[in-house]
Amino acid sequence: MTTNIDTYALTQDTENPRLWSDFLSDLTAIDTWIVHRAIEILDEHVIKHGPKLSCPQEVKDYLRLQLINEQREVFAVVFMDALHRVIAYEPLFFGTIHQTSVHPRVIVQRAMSLNAASMILAHNHPSGSTQPSEADKLLTKRLTSLLESIDVRVLDHFIIGEGPAFSFAENGLLTNA
Repeated sequence: MTTNIDTYALTQDTENPRLWSDFLSDLTAIDTWIVHRAIEILDEHVIKHGPKLSCPQEVKDYLRLQLINEQREVFAVVFMDALHRVIAYEPLFFGTIHQTSVHPRVIVQRAMSLNAASMILAHNHPSGSTQPSEADKLLTKRLTSLLESIDVRVLDHFIIGEGPAFSFAENGLLTNA
């Protein structure tokens, strides 16, 4: 099986959106199976065993694998304990090609049931743009404030699309980070 994609360059240059979109459009059934199996292995060996997340790039890479191929908006949460070890990754809300409805009550209930102390929010933009909308900013501010009131800290909110993931924390848009 041959493709016109240099997979070594792909692994070395995650900043180049052309490579990611070319890669995704060239996936065969076997390639898709391999990607899904890689996610399962990460789940079994990384997510299920509760590693401490110390590198933002690892989080971005994992979330990219989970969300980049979605054809509609998906809002997901990585729930963590007080030491920032992963308790669970859960896609909670599924929308249309350009929006999804997020219900804060569901996030709070899930955080409480998992006894989470912190979390990372993430969603994709099927359009490819990773820039946050005003609605994204307002939702993040609202969730951060609400969760802070029950002692759950939002560590970051990532937007996944073509090119590098957008980080609310890295861009100064997270009030408690």
